[in-house]
Amino acid sequence: MSLNTPDRPVNVEPQLLKQALAQFATGVTIVTTCDQEGQHVGLTVNSFNAVSLTPPLVLWSVDKHSRTLQAFEHASHFAVHILAHDQQALAMRFASRSEDRFAGLDIQTGLGGVPLIPGAVATLQCRTHQHVAAGDHIILIGWVEHIDQANTPQTALAYHRSQFVPIG
Repeated sequence: MSLNTPDRPVNVEPQLLKQALAQFATGVTIVTTCDQEGQHVGLTVNSFNAVSLTPPLVLWSVDKHSRTLQAFEHASHFAVHILAHDQQALAMRFASRSEDRFAGLDIQTGLGGVPLIPGAVATLQCRTHQHVAAGDHIILIGWVEHIDQANTPQTALAYHRSQFVPIG
């Protein structure tokens, strides 16, 4: 079923929608991959969500104007790092325009050569399953092929009312 109705008037102001969505706490993740030249690419994402347990599918979305979009559109794999409460500075770094977001990190290599960031509560290594254009974003769906979790329970990082907060 498609609700694609380009002639439907938009009567919700983007800023009002943004304010309303800020009332919903979301987890904070960093999604990583490699571009076509093998360079590490990553960004902070709070649009992460589960899709299905069988098969194991997750999704996240990226703005169509993001400078990282092309790398993710061509990548065979990506990794979703669910951040720990003490990784707020890392979330800010990957949300910035910094040229080398990976500088100084002890990066491991995951499936498809994707960079893995240490210290996450959990890391899901995914094979790219599907891309879906939706409004001003692209939804990326990944098939989870491997999961790493912290050895001891950790508090995760969330984003609520435009602020980072610990959860769990």
